[in-house]
Amino acid sequence: MSPFFAPTSQGYLLRLTVVPGAQRTQVVGLYGDRLKVRLAAPPEKGAANRELIDFLARSLSLPKSSFKLTLGAQSRSKVVAVCDLSPDLRDRLHRLVPAS
Repeated sequence: MSPFFAPTSQGYLLRLTVVPGAQRTQVVGLYGDRLKVRLAAPPEKGAANRELIDFLARSLSLPKSSFKLTLGAQSRSKVVAVCDLSPDLRDRLHRLVPAS
């Protein structure tokens, strides 16, 4: 099992480390037991959190309503709940990590 996500009864919990203010939004790779994501949004007024949810929704082909920021609204360390029970979601989560 990949270290940055864990299954729940509703879907998955994602452990993320974010770096706001980047030139473009992209996954950098694994950072300990978290997925590190650079965000092309400033860390103010929730812009980086919105960009993170938008990026995850696009990357995983899910509606934004499937995501909920459960921990870390004001922190670089975040936990996002994904409410989706698609059988291939685990594979899509694995594909977020760039090949090294």
